[in-house]
Amino acid sequence: MSEDARQRMNLDVIEEFRAGGGKVGGQFAGTELLLLTTTGARSGESRTWPLAYFGDGDRWVVFAANGGRPNRPGWYHNLVANPGGDVEVGTSRWQVTASIASGDERDRLWRLGLANAPFLADFQSKVAWEIPIVVLHRANGLV
Repeated sequence: MSEDARQRMNLDVIEEFRAGGGKVGGQFAGTELLLLTTTGARSGESRTWPLAYFGDGDRWVVFAANGGRPNRPGWYHNLVANPGGDVEVGTSRWQVTASIASGDERDRLWRLGLANAPFLADFQSKVAWEIPIVVLHRANGLV
């Protein structure tokens, strides 16, 4: 899929997510999705990305797998440059701060991720780098 087609698909998913109170159909039916809004590392512009996630207590966990593509996703680079953002889950929106899991925490979250999404192992096998696991922490409540 071309980058333009992927961006169009993301825009369609974002629109459906917001219109459906956080639910989408099609290939993402039944998948827990959130919308992550970051600030562009180079552009400074807001960008919103639909991402699969799982909850870990009061945090959200996402994987910067980029579908097994050879580069890390743009949202990951944005969060490394500026770890603040917004998350939409269902009809609620929170400010968040991102951290990159490491060590024992990363190992634990990777095992949980594989249990929820076994295809992560396939994505990992396609890239030479370790897939970053990003933990999104609520910053200051609802936006």
